[in-house]
Amino acid sequence: MRTRLRRRRSEGSLLAIKELVHDEAVLSTPCEKATAEDAQVAQDLLDTMASLDEAACLHANQIGVTHNLFAYVDEKDKQHVMFNPVIKLGLAASKQVEGCFTHEEPVTVTRYDRIKVSYEELVDGKLVPRKGDFRGWVAQLIQHMADHGKGKFI
Repeated sequence: MRTRLRRRRSEGSLLAIKELVHDEAVLSTPCEKATAEDAQVAQDLLDTMASLDEAACLHANQIGVTHNLFAYVDEKDKQHVMFNPVIKLGLAASKQVEGCFTHEEPVTVTRYDRIKVSYEELVDGKLVPRKGDFRGWVAQLIQHMADHGKGKFI
């Protein structure tokens, strides 16, 4: 896996932008539980996602790390990272056509408009359990990323 480095203008630090993985063997492998030691992977996800035009979410396996965490942006363009998400409830199912940075053809999938998710968030170097209710577009992103974590090749 190659990494491109790009200078962040505001801080003078380097961004680690990872190459996207298209290998079905990697993408179809269920991910291991992420830990607090994956903090650098979380930052790599944020940096890489920010470097991609129109990227709204990115899973660790898409940059070659088979741990269960992903980054996404919400409706207000705020970045988030979820560790070890589990969808507990889904309501209002419908068919959706989704594209993916690591899969060439769009696919039709069933997604819920409203979901309840348990996950972990990195706070001060430790993973903290969280629960959240999500709707609409963000709910769809989270479901797409949860599928990546299960090794579902989307």
